[in-house]
Amino acid sequence: MGVYSVDKLISEARRLAADYRRATGKPLAGVSGEIAQHDAIQLLDLELCNPPIAGCDAIGKSGARKGKKVQIKGRTIFDEAKSGQRIGQLKMDQEWDLVVVVLMDEELETYEIYEASREELKEAMDEAGSSKRAKRGAMSVAKFKIIGHLVWTRENGLEMDELWDNQADG
Repeated sequence: MGVYSVDKLISEARRLAADYRRATGKPLAGVSGEIAQHDAIQLLDLELCNPPIAGCDAIGKSGARKGKKVQIKGRTIFDEAKSGQRIGQLKMDQEWDLVVVVLMDEELETYEIYEASREELKEAMDEAGSSKRAKRGAMSVAKFKIIGHLVWTRENGLEMDELWDNQADG
């Protein structure tokens, strides 16, 4: 075990990556994915796959995600007005149940997390037909947000996993 906690190291990685982008105009390669994975695991009560499983980054520990294999994607949004932001390739040929997309601001702070099931994503890709992007598992952030469900926000924390029922006993 190192001298620093993982949380402290991630905090420093956020700061360094944001400073690097401001200084160079380029993102610090690989850092946003690690931060997105760390945040998704912490905020959605997931457990990192250890040893790694192809196509799966984490396993749900509780609630609706319990036992589900989760693929985690991260995207830093520097300019909300720019369209065409894409998420990493969805590995449809590998075994997973859910994909979560962690959206981060220019300081690499998570502000929203969206989730979609394999079935929802497969259906959307089938509807997209034979486009080269659909065949590769490529998708825009905007499309994922339409297909998926908002599960966490910086303002509210975890969003409701299930629909509220005002008829329930209790």
